[in-house]
Amino acid sequence: MRIGEVARRAGVTTKTVRYYESLGLITPARLANGYRDYSEHDARLVGEMRALTRLGIAVEQTRPFLACLAGGHDHADDCPASLAVYRAAIDDLDERIEALSARRAVLARHLQDAAYRTSRAAGPAGAAATAPEVHRLPANLPVPQDDGAADHLPGLPAPRVRLSSTAGGTVALDALGAGRSVVYLYPLTGRPDTDLPEGWDTIPGARGCTTEACDFRDHHGDLAELGVPRVFGLSSQPTDYQQEVVERLRLPFAMLSDPGFELAAALDLPTFEAAGSRLYRRLTLVIRDGVIEHVFHPVFPPDQHARQVLHWLRGAPTA
Repeated sequence: MRIGEVARRAGVTTKTVRYYESLGLITPARLANGYRDYSEHDARLVGEMRALTRLGIAVEQTRPFLACLAGGHDHADDCPASLAVYRAAIDDLDERIEALSARRAVLARHLQDAAYRTSRAAGPAGAAATAPEVHRLPANLPVPQDDGAADHLPGLPAPRVRLSSTAGGTVALDALGAGRSVVYLYPLTGRPDTDLPEGWDTIPGARGCTTEACDFRDHHGDLAELGVPRVFGLSSQPTDYQQEVVERLRLPFAMLSDPGFELAAALDLPTFEAAGSRLYRRLTLVIRDGVIEHVFHPVFPPDQHARQVLHWLRGAPTA
């Protein structure tokens, strides 16, 4: 057969077939007119070499496999020499994997050290010029619109839901105590060494969880002076993830974890889907003496939300 037919059968180029021939791996016959005449055996050898090289075995290392076929075996790896090549290739891969894993671990440490160093460098008041991306809101974020999804909440009793707290134990939302408590719900908090979900900034109301937490941190004392001694952040993220955020941002309040969306079920709260996960839509509950007194929804911009709550509190009834 002609070289083009061999190449087509094996899924390689004619240049590759000529290369194999130059190495003496295949030896086609010559016709009277000087043209090469490839046999079925040649075509099979080319196919075997293509398969082996795709596994990372160098062309020169395919010789034991070809010799095995030439010896009359049904399979190119029926011979001990072929198995030895397999073992050597696996050993080589193990060494490369170990080296790459070590390099990855070093890079990951560098990334984490650098990302968290700059994140923690942003003090309680923030540092707009040097703060990392998670501490800044991009310009032109889409503004969430009020769709009425929280209109039914004011006046409802706080539900009997107990949620895990970063302060340890659980918090019962129907037993927060006398006076006012603020519970702000947010989708998820990003980390400085981890990318946010793709398209996050295009989802109205999604971006800004870290900046919102920082605003509540910076105005925690002001809220207490206006009769709100208890502030909680709440998301569907696990407690250990939230604990890292509390420590890194130096939050003076606890985060509550609701991975099963118990509060959403109890109050019919709005959620959304992103990156294959269900997340809470941003809203804030002001709970007074066991009853939802006021709801902020939608919340925008999140980096000023604690100040929005303070503004409302200054005009809210005191009795």
